[in-house]
Amino acid sequence: MLSRIADVLVPAVGRLSVTTDPKAEFAPGSIIAANHTSLADPAIVLAALHRLGVEPVIMATAGLWRIPLLGRALAREGHIPVFRGDRRAAAALDTATEALRQGRLVLLYAEGGLPHRKDAAEAAPGTFRSGLSRLVERTGALVVPVGQAGARRVTSGNVAKQLAGLATAPLRRPELHVHVGAPLELTGDRAGRTAGARSAVTAAWRTAATHIGEPAALAA
Repeated sequence: MLSRIADVLVPAVGRLSVTTDPKAEFAPGSIIAANHTSLADPAIVLAALHRLGVEPVIMATAGLWRIPLLGRALAREGHIPVFRGDRRAAAALDTATEALRQGRLVLLYAEGGLPHRKDAAEAAPGTFRSGLSRLVERTGALVVPVGQAGARRVTSGNVAKQLAGLATAPLRRPELHVHVGAPLELTGDRAGRTAGARSAVTAAWRTAATHIGEPAALAA
């Protein structure tokens, strides 16, 4: 349901386009790793994946489960709350492991949070946390790198700027782009797997950001 709703709502706030690597595929039991830049990008990524026929289980901050209607929808559809800095954090990996073993696709944000910048510009993904690597270690799952760009044009900055951005987005209709890379099999130690995943997501982000003419990607 969330994927379908996102695919309806996102076109109202921006012009979404989607590209895929020629070797891109979503094998059952794969991890989808995306860059995280804005409160808007989960909806944008879900809308893009829905257009590709993919409806993943999402690993997301547990605070979302406290929002009445959204929380019930997340729980009903089997999405996975992540309690950061809490003894319950390990439970999220257990749940994600079981979902992958059942052949479901799991979407996660390995950066573990949003950047602290206040401007609307794009930047390469930040440091990845170890959760993705540990999930691969447990399951041997392939990782599908996804890069999104443009979400910060919808909403970014402080609360006032975010609300203003969201309110004016239907008039501005910013360009939004999602690129899906080829799946990769991560090998090596935990640090090596983490670095490999970040490199692949960064490459996917750069493709997406270049597509919408973002200076950071064009300069690189």
